[in-house]
Amino acid sequence: MDPKAMAYLGAGIGAGLTIIGGAAGIGRLAAAALEGIARQPNAAGDIRGAMIVAAGLIEGATFFALIVTMLLAFK
Repeated sequence: MDPKAMAYLGAGIGAGLTIIGGAAGIGRLAAAALEGIARQPNAAGDIRGAMIVAAGLIEGATFFALIVTMLLAFK
């Protein structure tokens, strides 16, 4: 098989796994934050702020992984 085809295949699989992992992480984060807010409505502001920071970090890691897969594909 052609090495360039293998690079495209690997990049496609890597990008798919990256998106699935990021979505699962943000989904679990949101579920935990909503459960925490439901248990203690007084702490909603603090929980929401922490959730937004954590979601940003997850998005950053996902974006970084997508950039790496693109670099591998077009190298």
